[in-house]
Amino acid sequence: MAKHSRFICQICGDVTNKWAGKCDACGSWNTIVEETLAELTPKGLDFGKGRKIDFESLVGSQEQPDRIKTGMEEVDRMLGGGLVAGSAILIGGDPGIGKSTLLLQVVAALARQNQQAFYISGEESIAQVRIRASRLGLMEPMVKLAAATNVRDIIASLDKNSDNPQVVVIDSIQTMFLDNIESAPGTVTQVRAASLELIKLAKRKNLVLFIVGHVTKDGQIAGPRVLEHMVDTVLYFEGERGHQFRILRAVKNRFGGTDEIGVFAMTDKGLEEVSNPSALFLSERKFQVSGSAVFAGMEGSRPILVEIQALVAPSPLATPRRAVVGWDGARLAMILAVLETRCGIVMHDKEVYLNVAGGLKITEPAADLAVAAALISSLGNIAVPDECVVFGEIGLSGEIRQVGRSDARLKESEKLGFKTAITPVLSGSHKLTSGNSGLNHVKELLKYLSNHAA
Repeated sequence: MAKHSRFICQICGDVTNKWAGKCDACGSWNTIVEETLAELTPKGLDFGKGRKIDFESLVGSQEQPDRIKTGMEEVDRMLGGGLVAGSAILIGGDPGIGKSTLLLQVVAALARQNQQAFYISGEESIAQVRIRASRLGLMEPMVKLAAATNVRDIIASLDKNSDNPQVVVIDSIQTMFLDNIESAPGTVTQVRAASLELIKLAKRKNLVLFIVGHVTKDGQIAGPRVLEHMVDTVLYFEGERGHQFRILRAVKNRFGGTDEIGVFAMTDKGLEEVSNPSALFLSERKFQVSGSAVFAGMEGSRPILVEIQALVAPSPLATPRRAVVGWDGARLAMILAVLETRCGIVMHDKEVYLNVAGGLKITEPAADLAVAAALISSLGNIAVPDECVVFGEIGLSGEIRQVGRSDARLKESEKLGFKTAITPVLSGSHKLTSGNSGLNHVKELLKYLSNHAA
């Protein structure tokens, strides 16, 4: 057996034969680390000795997996109805956003239902975890705590535990290591190998495994991308630390829908579930204010109403500022170009600030029309009608395109007291009290707001 070295980027996992200051794959600087591996000389394979695989028809009877309720409705709904035994769940988010707090609340809620819940921390001592649990009012004696980082010890302890573990939390995977690998904890090799062994344990013991992952400055889970492919579910914690709201988003789920979200509010007693996030996001909205539009969006299967705020101001700079919070900056540049080219609205000499109130991040193109309405409203000092919601996609020629789930958006708007809607031309959709204003082109939006001001 011989040993050789290879160099691995700690951001993207790209492997090279020599060190470099910059990773050619992802462009990151000073992220390439040398790792020494034992090289085994592979022997030739005799494919004639392979075991025959039995194939079955796609059509067949298959029972739905049993779900374990966590006792937190937002978590259960986002996961597709609850936890599935034998599944591995990866959760990532910025430091201090509430990952450990949420998981401590989950294991405490499961323990109260007589589920065998184990919390293994590689970052905090048992005393520190107890202090946090005491502050949150979660002193549940059924929760088993441990402070460990050696994966071999963790697996042996769970295998030999007479309590038959049902839910295990690993906080965090970057602190775990296998003692037969020479690289340091947190490196790509250690993260991949430790995750593989823990996931194999979850499948073998039919337990639910929660893995906490650190994130990079770009918001991606640190370590190899293959880690997200290995697990069954990937959750991201979103939200600004200055806001009380936290969004837990499912970006991958083998047992439920993707892009489902759970909404929580950070309080002194931990994370509280928000059953009606639309009402909460709009609770501090001011009426008859220019530069504000209410967008009726969809997050997974849930319709959510959120306020989009815009401020357009003269700029003394040769290159005016463009600042965006909660939306895509490239999408904003496209909307500004369409308004200037197709509607003659001069924006190139103006500073533009756009904000999605409440800390929610919007990714769907259906927000185009609401953004355009907020920009026109701010520029002309025209308030969008108070009881009006807006949604629709804008094309480069200025046309307004239809978006999915229009009925669900309008029904949620009506439930919250909105009486009219600015939308694309819809056929057979739900009608609000004062009717829907279907638009074909963004010029019609300008005309609509001008008429309302008059």
